Amino acid sequence: MSDQVLSLNDVTMQFGGVVAVNNLSLEVNKGEIVALIGPNGAGKTTAFNVITGVYAPTNGKVSFQGKPIISNFPQGKMKKLYSGENAGKYTELIRKTPDVITKLGVARTFQNIRLFKNLTVFDNVLIAKHMNIKSNVFSATLRLNHKEEQTMRKESMELLEILGLAHLKDEISSSLPYGQQRKLEIARALATKPSLLLLDEPAAGMNPHETHDLTAFIRMLKDDFHLTVLMIEHHMNLVMEISDRIYVLDFGKLIASGTPADIQSNQRVIDAYLGVADDE
Repeated sequence: MSDQVLSLNDVTMQFGGVVAVNNLSLEVNKGEIVALIGPNGAGKTTAFNVITGVYAPTNGKVSFQGKPIISNFPQGKMKKLYSGENAGKYTELIRKTPDVITKLGVARTFQNIRLFKNLTVFDNVLIAKHMNIKSNVFSATLRLNHKEEQTMRKESMELLEILGLAHLKDEISSSLPYGQQRKLEIARALATKPSLLLLDEPAAGMNPHETHDLTAFIRMLKDDFHLTVLMIEHHMNLVMEISDRIYVLDFGKLIASGTPADIQSNQRVIDAYLGVADDE
């Protein structure tokens, strides 16, 4: 059995005449921490949105655990407008919705934290637990799901304890310091029991000390929860320290991939991105 958890094949995302991601192919293998980097506007978050079913790609295929979950090809007006590569290569239409993809084992966080701001820390995690609930409206109405609800509440509390948030369980999420909110968002993602975790700029807005702590935190998540991680990040110290492999996008195109050492010595990457990374 292949160790490949995620693969993108020739993924292109075109909005009107703008090609945001062009012919992107990458793979993430079991147990890896893989980074997707590049300047602002390079297409990184667009790629995440395709992987998670928010956008249907204009062309290409996404597979998870060896099975296609997303596939599309230029249709209708896009046949004439299409400016990407590999037109005609893909003919299968597969569009799994974000909730279905989450249930398969893919969870994500967002560049701009998206918590239920008026709910407690505990309730934010508990709501995510309901993604995998087995009871239906009928059994819930008659309280036949009481045992399942108890289990979810117990698991939510255990998760908060593991992540060091248990003492904050009754706090309103919007009242937490920024670093704790980021941690809570990751906890909520973990509540869905993923095997693949997508982190969209987890260190955004953090100071150097918080970023250092985040590095250890991500390593802990990978090891303790047996996760595979794909992350977008601009903090190059974090990326170079924690990543097994790195993919680099520039204007929607993949310009390099390899180990951190490979990327640091790649002149094209230095010219496009690393040379100005400290100014972002």
